[in-house]
Amino acid sequence: MPAKHGKHIAIYGKGGIGKSTTTSNISAALAESGYKVIQIGCDPKSDSTNTLRGNHYLPTVLDSLRGGENVKLDDISAVGFKGVLCIESGGPVPGVGCAGRGINAAVSLLQELNLFEEFKPDYVLYDVLGDVVCGGFAVPIRDGITDRAYVVSSSDFMAIYAANNLFKAISKYAPADGAKLGGVIGNGLSAGYSKAILDDFALKTGTKIAGCIPRSLIVSQSELYGKTVIEAHPESEHANIYRSLAKYIAANEDLVVPNPIGQSELRNWARNWGDKIYSLESGIVEFAGGI
Repeated sequence: MPAKHGKHIAIYGKGGIGKSTTTSNISAALAESGYKVIQIGCDPKSDSTNTLRGNHYLPTVLDSLRGGENVKLDDISAVGFKGVLCIESGGPVPGVGCAGRGINAAVSLLQELNLFEEFKPDYVLYDVLGDVVCGGFAVPIRDGITDRAYVVSSSDFMAIYAANNLFKAISKYAPADGAKLGGVIGNGLSAGYSKAILDDFALKTGTKIAGCIPRSLIVSQSELYGKTVIEAHPESEHANIYRSLAKYIAANEDLVVPNPIGQSELRNWARNWGDKIYSLESGIVEFAGGI
């Protein structure tokens, strides 16, 4: 377990949901405010910190360890936007090994290098894949590495399904000094009912919405530039949304143990929302008593 210099925060989400984009913009916003920030990519794709570094290549912890030489911090890190220290855990050779192994290797090596004692960060953000519920990916919330987690989700069923699975892991490990939940971050919301679906999911699981990020071409354009929105479009509405989210996460101490929904109940809940959305989009008016 690393020395607790600063707040250690795990941010989860299913692949493609925008967790790395969200995490990097939070890191950028915190660094912009003068905080010392470390972002550790815990996804085998090793692209978590790309937009903090202009899309430049960064050797991963696992690749460096496979080289067989003594690995130094300079070998596996790069200083990104506003001084954010960027690290990628990496993954196994395709088709071989456990994808979660890189997280264990990265955490162990960073402890050996005394990173947290020497860098003394205010915030350490762990960007973790949320599709696969295996021991490796549970490490940041299971072993006392972090004391809080956030989950990035859209209103799509599979994103909510992944979030609900994370809630199951948190509810299992929190009583044994595992991480608790700081909230749900709604990302890529577009339809008018998207936020209502997430609000209802949060209500049913005893959680809360930490912030909502609408879908925008500004986000896609910034990524194509190899930058965060904070850097590429600092005066934009979206940059301010990320700043507000970062401010919320920095101040939030209202952490909870979520109440995940059972499989059958979750599918019934989703089906009910499907009926509501169909009625809304097709203009069906339900008859009420007295009409």
